[in-house]
Amino acid sequence: MTYVVTESCIRCKYTDCVDVCPVDCFREGPNFLVIDPDECIDCTLCVAECPAEAIFAEDDVPENQRAFIAINAELAKLWKPLIERKDPPADADEWKEVMPKAHLLDRG
Repeated sequence: MTYVVTESCIRCKYTDCVDVCPVDCFREGPNFLVIDPDECIDCTLCVAECPAEAIFAEDDVPENQRAFIAINAELAKLWKPLIERKDPPADADEWKEVMPKAHLLDRG
């Protein structure tokens, strides 16, 4: 099992999760983060750190967010690793509760 970043992260891109990841499995895109399923060691540390509550165990991803399992796997192969925390976008808090926003995902 791996952990998955879901729709809530889009346009928020808080990186609190990156600080606690012991294996640097996060990848950064223009307005979203993903978890590389081949690198994730299922430690659960990132889940509690996400202010947007966007990270789930693969088996616990809500039904309407299941597409993000494949999105994480696909984009993890394309995006570069993010190994340290960065400031979120200036408007991150404004986007935190906005849904749906999958159509805003920038695959860069």
